[in-house]
Amino acid sequence: MGRMETALIVSSSEKGKDFLENLLKECGFLRPAFAANGGEARRLLLEQNFDLVVINAPLQDEFGHELAMTLTRTTDFGILLMVKAELLDAVSAKVEDYGVFVIPKPIGKQLFFQTIKLVNASRKRVLGLRQENGRLQQKIEEMRLIDRAKCTLIQYLGFTEQQAHRYLEKQAMDLRVTRREVAEQVLRTYETR
Repeated sequence: MGRMETALIVSSSEKGKDFLENLLKECGFLRPAFAANGGEARRLLLEQNFDLVVINAPLQDEFGHELAMTLTRTTDFGILLMVKAELLDAVSAKVEDYGVFVIPKPIGKQLFFQTIKLVNASRKRVLGLRQENGRLQQKIEEMRLIDRAKCTLIQYLGFTEQQAHRYLEKQAMDLRVTRREVAEQVLRTYETR
């Protein structure tokens, strides 16, 4: 089951820490790290990345949902927040839009293992979407650069839009470089005048 590798347990309760450590080891996390409160967790998270953060609420210095929400904004960790069963709905309403998984305490092994699988699947999906988003951003940037180069060719050489397009395509083929590289060269040539 252990496709994730590093975990941080944030628990002010020693009993909760030991329980979670044993469950995580069964899931394949060899040596989970440990923080006793939100402040300690934040300091540790500045130095180290984790695949999974399990927060056993409440913590000594905060409830725990604040830490969970902060982590979703600044990291791509899988985040699991454990709360007393009677608080489940109220806490879930606060954090579910952030992608935090909330589970009730006390928790059975089976539900814990299933939740870890869901957190892992969700995290992989988010990472995939971020990569795709990065690729699309690069593509948009490249298209803007090529359009700027076309406009430059139209302005300085009197090309039509079609001629500028064809010029960039042909140069890329002839020189065996990308259209982006040709566009950058055109811009260096004409925009520095």
